[in-house]
Amino acid sequence: MAYKSLGTAGKSASGASMSKYDVEVEARLQALEKGLAECKAACDSRASGTGDDASTAAKLEAVIDKLNHQIGGF
Repeated sequence: MAYKSLGTAGKSASGASMSKYDVEVEARLQALEKGLAECKAACDSRASGTGDDASTAAKLEAVIDKLNHQIGGF
């Protein structure tokens, strides 16, 4: 039977040894957490009204004005 060394692939933040699998899982978890944070920030900026609400309101007002003129002006 062949002997295989069980060396470590890395260290955790606390200094504990991590296997190659653990290192890969940790990298994936960090990428997911980063993506989630970016998604949350994008949703928060939309919810706080920092989007293009003013330009959308102006376009809507122009459409309403045009319709009013075509209908006979209310």
